Amino acid sequence: MSGATTDFDAVVIGGGFYGAAISVYLARQRNLKRVLLVEKEAALLRRASYNNQARVHNGYHYPRSFTTAYRSRVNLPKFVRDWPDAVKQDFTKLYAIARRNSKVTAKQFERFCREIGAAIQPADAALRKLFEPRLIEDVFLVQEYAFDSTKLCEWAERELHESGVQVRASTCAKSVARGPANTVQVLLDTLSGRVEQVSSRYLFNCTYSGLNQLSGDFPGVRTELKQEITEMGLMKMPRALEQVGITVMDGPFFSMMPFPARGLHTLSHVRYTPHLHWVDKQELDPYQRLRDYSCESRVDRMVRDVGRYIPAVLQADHVDSLFEIKTVLVKNEGDDGRPILFEKHTEIPGCYSVLGGKIDNIYDVLEKLDTERISSTNDLNVFSPGS
Repeated sequence: MSGATTDFDAVVIGGGFYGAAISVYLARQRNLKRVLLVEKEAALLRRASYNNQARVHNGYHYPRSFTTAYRSRVNLPKFVRDWPDAVKQDFTKLYAIARRNSKVTAKQFERFCREIGAAIQPADAALRKLFEPRLIEDVFLVQEYAFDSTKLCEWAERELHESGVQVRASTCAKSVARGPANTVQVLLDTLSGRVEQVSSRYLFNCTYSGLNQLSGDFPGVRTELKQEITEMGLMKMPRALEQVGITVMDGPFFSMMPFPARGLHTLSHVRYTPHLHWVDKQELDPYQRLRDYSCESRVDRMVRDVGRYIPAVLQADHVDSLFEIKTVLVKNEGDDGRPILFEKHTEIPGCYSVLGGKIDNIYDVLEKLDTERISSTNDLNVFSPGS
């Protein structure tokens, strides 16, 4: 790096949970003194970090992807340890197995849970009464939690400030170019129309659905991505379901989870939550497609179908819907796995793209970063977000 003049040691594009956590990691654990976090929205954690089911996975959701399930089991206790104020545990979580059209039977699900070491036990009679027995084979009590994205945002704002990370909101990274002496040049555009070019030793593209929207020398990610416009219903549940989260497995079914940020429940359905999907391409801006989409709710169809399995849902009130872009790896469409995407772009030295499938995947990303020669420091302490 001798002879190179840089404005920053690292630029992180994308102020969601991953971008914020990586910025804090770079400043605290890799001792980078000049870290810039760029966010297109007016505030942090406003997009996919907020507009999701707010589930901290414990493996149950992935009987067809042992690796994803196992990593969730490893990561959940770390997440609860590091973000205790953001984790909601005071509700009953149930997983139920449908009698028809399920890709897993009750016995197979029990065996899978024991193989990954996930706590599971038969639900009691009172909880079973919530379900239509003709459609549900079995019901299990499990340990799974929800998170409050507003609490995570408070953590991010505090830690970024205390770590000395410079945050620029309402700022869009437009293009990336190779600079002299292995530097990266990033063109930034503010909402006010001010354009600025900054140089950096490292660049982390954490823009989730926008991973392929950078122009210039950026080559795009090698992994094929699928984009979906999704709807998450926000529901006021009747009293019988207020303190309960339910997931019915494993096929064209549904899930409802507490959504602590609004004091409501999310309702998602495998058939009705995805409204539109396409293979990601640089010339197709997913956020523009969402802005152009009519966003007509399908919650009524969700409720009608869910009500066949859980009659009390028919008494729920639809308060709002969260429409957002969801990005998944095409290669995992068959097994529903949610590994991280971590790509190092050799065309631009020091340039990385990162996408996490679930919030607890953050630890998988940080483990990857531990192996990268990002700075000259040898003091690679264990990441401790809450410190």
